[in-house]
Amino acid sequence: MSNTDSFIPAARPVVGEAERAAVDAVLASGMLAQGAEVEAFESEFADAVVGGTPCVAVNSGTSGLHLGLLAAGIGPGDEVVVPSFTFAATANSVALTGATPVFADIDPTTYTLDPASVETVVTERTAAIMPVHLYGQPADMTGLGAVATRHGLAIFEDAAQAHGATLDGVPVGSLGVFGVFSLYPTKNMTSGEGGMVSTADAAVRRRLRLLRNQGMERQYHNEIVGFNARMTDIHAAIGRVQLTRLAEWTRMRQENAAVLDAGLRGVVTPAVRPGATHVYHQYTIRVPEDRDGFSNALREEYAIGSGVYYPVPNHRLPSFARTEHLPETERASAEVISLPVHPSLTRNDLDRIVDAVNSLAKAGA
Repeated sequence: MSNTDSFIPAARPVVGEAERAAVDAVLASGMLAQGAEVEAFESEFADAVVGGTPCVAVNSGTSGLHLGLLAAGIGPGDEVVVPSFTFAATANSVALTGATPVFADIDPTTYTLDPASVETVVTERTAAIMPVHLYGQPADMTGLGAVATRHGLAIFEDAAQAHGATLDGVPVGSLGVFGVFSLYPTKNMTSGEGGMVSTADAAVRRRLRLLRNQGMERQYHNEIVGFNARMTDIHAAIGRVQLTRLAEWTRMRQENAAVLDAGLRGVVTPAVRPGATHVYHQYTIRVPEDRDGFSNALREEYAIGSGVYYPVPNHRLPSFARTEHLPETERASAEVISLPVHPSLTRNDLDRIVDAVNSLAKAGA
């Protein structure tokens, strides 16, 4: 690394003057809570991301998962099959309904739920399967759909990382009873904080709207016990601006990933499922030997950030502490590392990443 090389972060949210102007306009309007901006954002997100599937905005992706499960009728006595190799919010949201998350293993090439493993954990209490479209890669919805059909199960989609991903031309978020997208700052687009739930089921959608707003559609006419999970107009205004650039940013992520695919040697680069459009929330490689040393060397020797998603499988977390044997999940947790792929990268940045990874991989060979 030369003295002039600046640090390349693993992620870099892109927020500019347009977002600031949108927020200022909301502040000037005096309407700060859930209002016209939220309603417009829901409609625009539906059209741009999920093929017109109606959407309900909430205050976080986790809230979206939690309320989506409740709206779909999940509760005590139910089991929902989820991956262990993902962020804890997936299993947390199931547990928060009073249901039990049941962990299944992943496919080693895509890191998404393995339908064969799901089949082995289905019981008479299983109500649904909730795959995660991890790193921006669609899960095997065909295989999972076959398991669901055999056992009469619902499918819910955790699409927190997969804005704009498709499978056989169909957008994720429109392949199950509901789908949930996160709008956290490091996602492919952000609203500062927030989530979006997509569902074509009118009954689920109405219940979602009740649950996010203290159980009421009309003020002081509470129909059910609900939460305060509303999105503010301030957040929606940011999201509306970001949405106009999502397609451009997705193309840039895919182009950056193609450069990394072509240049990297000595590591296992991401596989793309046949028929899938990968949107590269993360560009995740495998480093079979000393992953943590590899990550530290990238930072200390080459000034390149990276991330490990996820070093502790959910079933090994103290909050769940299960004993399932999930060998591919365990192996991925020990070997994966995510490299920068965000739209702010320059070609020089990409060349530096390729050179650094190849040098470290060769040194470790």
